[in-house]
Amino acid sequence: MVALQVHFLLIPSLMSVMGAAQYVMQDAALLSYIDQRFLSLEKRLQKCSQDVLEYADEFRELSRAVLSRLAGLSTDKAELQGEVENLLRRVEHAQRDIDYFGSVTDSNACVEVHEDLLKQQWLEEVEEKNRLKLMFNASCHHMLAGIRSLKVVKKTGGKHGSWMKDPGKKHGKIYLLSGSVNNVILEFANIMAFMENNQTLKARRIPLPLPWEGTGHVIYQGFLFYHRHGSLNEIVKFNIQRRNVADQMLLPGAGRIPAYQLSPQTKIDLALDEQGLWALHAEPETGENIVLTKINAVAMAVEHSWDTPCSSRGAEAAFMACNTLHVVYNSPSGGSPRIQCVYDVLGALSAPTNPGLHFPKRQGGHSTIHYNPKEKQLFAWGDGSQIVYKLHTEQKV
Repeated sequence: MVALQVHFLLIPSLMSVMGAAQYVMQDAALLSYIDQRFLSLEKRLQKCSQDVLEYADEFRELSRAVLSRLAGLSTDKAELQGEVENLLRRVEHAQRDIDYFGSVTDSNACVEVHEDLLKQQWLEEVEEKNRLKLMFNASCHHMLAGIRSLKVVKKTGGKHGSWMKDPGKKHGKIYLLSGSVNNVILEFANIMAFMENNQTLKARRIPLPLPWEGTGHVIYQGFLFYHRHGSLNEIVKFNIQRRNVADQMLLPGAGRIPAYQLSPQTKIDLALDEQGLWALHAEPETGENIVLTKINAVAMAVEHSWDTPCSSRGAEAAFMACNTLHVVYNSPSGGSPRIQCVYDVLGALSAPTNPGLHFPKRQGGHSTIHYNPKEKQLFAWGDGSQIVYKLHTEQKV
């Protein structure tokens, strides 16, 4: 009985000892695994260090090879430069020899070629002048000799604007375009309706889909030609009867500076004379001189351009009459306007005039001056007044 009790007491002790031994064996296995992992990492670090040293040695060898090659290239470059300089010296010597032999030979052939070239240029100039005369029909034989009188027809609107008739139509309608930026034309049945006090009530209002800019518009053969507001150099052709845009074109070089210094609101000034539609503008490249362009009103295309000697500085307006540009100058404060530069595209007259042709009984400035080739008189807008100037002409010599 006692032996049986001792047996039961020893079993728990043995079980405890066996459990502790098992834990010890597990800890030993874990330590062995950790030790092996550390050894593996040490080997890898050692190999990495060895690879870095090898890469460093290879880089040093490559650097030495590159430096050696660069030094060789510098030497080759110096030798090549010497050869090129020697070749250039030989070419210069040969060129001097050629020039010498050319100078001592007979130059008659060169003179003949030079004379032929001058003759060809002269023939081309004559041909161009004949072409221009044919284009302009040579129908203008008069020149402006003076401004006889003025008539203030009406005083309406602000400082800037333009008014006109259509010289290409038989009717006597009056068109009023008020302001330097607007999109409404006022059309009057005749001059009497325009002169009435309540003339705006009797006018037909014609809205434009695109507003105008400046005061350099013209009406010709039922179309309004104008510089479109917001564009650099776009000219619009508007059909007044149908109230739609018929065509558009760009005027090269125009729109960067005012056509006239004293009328900065106008960058492109359109004009009419016996030969049709013209455009006037100034360019920085011409020293701010006025550039004259003939436009085909049907095709809306440039036919010819001229750089004139007439300056835009001090100018307030200009107009065309019989193939000739007439530029009107004034003082900034508005004095006595005068025509002081004319330019005939056919070369009959092309020079500044001094003292110039003065406008009679007129003190102030002009916003616009346009020539009517049908009535042979000027339609002007001056300080809000609509003015007509009668002209005195003489035969061209």
